[in-house]
Amino acid sequence: MDTRVAVLSIIIENQDAIQEVNALLHEQNQYIIGRMGIPYREKDIFVISIALDAPQPVIAQLSGRIGQLEGISAKTAYSNVITKSDGTVEY
Repeated sequence: MDTRVAVLSIIIENQDAIQEVNALLHEQNQYIIGRMGIPYREKDIFVISIALDAPQPVIAQLSGRIGQLEGISAKTAYSNVITKSDGTVEY
């Protein structure tokens, strides 16, 4: 299956949802290139960026499931870099 490079941005305003977010990310950890989490203590929120290389439906499902959690905002930015199932890369 083709994969696409994307960045998933997550803002956590509801501290009770952190474990659920981490569980969802763990389910898709084979697709995660890297993760950066920034606690913004003055505002009592967390900002997380996840770099992914995954099939587009996996990225969309993960973003949707995280975005449905109460007190969580999630947005995805897709690159034009697509790796075909035969290993070739398109830009």
